[in-house]
Amino acid sequence: MSSVVCVIGSSNTDMVIKGDKLPAPGETVLGGTFLMNPGGKGANQAVAAARLATAPNPDPNSPIPSTTVTFVANVGNDIFGRQALQQFEREGIRTDFVTTDADEPSGVALIGVDGKGENCIMVASGANARLGQEQVAQALAAETDADHTVVLLQLETPIPTVEYAIRQSHERGMRVVLNPAPAQLLDPAVLACLHVITPNETEAELLTGVRVTDETTAQQAARRLHEMGVPNVVITLGSRGAYLSAPAGASMIAAPPVTAVDTTAAGDCFNGALVVAIAEGRDLPDAVAFACKAASISVTRMGAQASLPHRQEVDSLPLLSI
Repeated sequence: MSSVVCVIGSSNTDMVIKGDKLPAPGETVLGGTFLMNPGGKGANQAVAAARLATAPNPDPNSPIPSTTVTFVANVGNDIFGRQALQQFEREGIRTDFVTTDADEPSGVALIGVDGKGENCIMVASGANARLGQEQVAQALAAETDADHTVVLLQLETPIPTVEYAIRQSHERGMRVVLNPAPAQLLDPAVLACLHVITPNETEAELLTGVRVTDETTAQQAARRLHEMGVPNVVITLGSRGAYLSAPAGASMIAAPPVTAVDTTAAGDCFNGALVVAIAEGRDLPDAVAFACKAASISVTRMGAQASLPHRQEVDSLPLLSI
């Protein structure tokens, strides 16, 4: 048995400066280390999923299916776009639906990281802003086994395309996971088509009006998302782990304690890991615990895709009580 993770989203090149502090408006901060890495929420999540997916198992009785990762995105006809395609292929990601745009440059993100691992990010979308519905439709039509396909989306590409992808995936019987980042409001009718939504505290507040600071407020925000029609809610809470609210029950799922160096791609790592676990047939508490472990490893390393762990690293980390 095999499963498919289809990631639809953005691809950027990250230009990172790590220094002691982030600049205030109008301030120049001297010093720091410069890094240039592949990034973009969609690409980060696709690479995370590819590194965590299981390879085909020769044992037909294996309970864990192999997982193929497909990426749907736009890159520019420039050095950044060519490097991105080469990176996806090295990671074993299917790139049939990564289109090279002849008119727009590849997306770029400027990232500042302070001494505590916190970051601020500015993004020039470039070709990402032209990801269209026809491209998404072709990619979804190519996945013929809806029962074993999980679709993952974010909000760094045009919202009409995202909403179209959610509706079409839902109509085909695919499970849809939405990471609503960067935070923005969405049509409640689209939210009702989701299998899981994975906001962080800021995104949960924008979607629900509830300021999430602890388990109690996370529960309140999750309840409002349920009222909008989302059956399963996972609110990520940084180093504290994640709050899961589902029909079977609700719980806080802890993340392994680590010393954070760079949190840039932690959320992307979490989401990539989550959809792999769902595609493998794990129940949601186990899937969220797996995602917390993966994300906790990623924050101990610099960079976006450079920080993403491989499957054996996550499997070797002890599972905390859930």
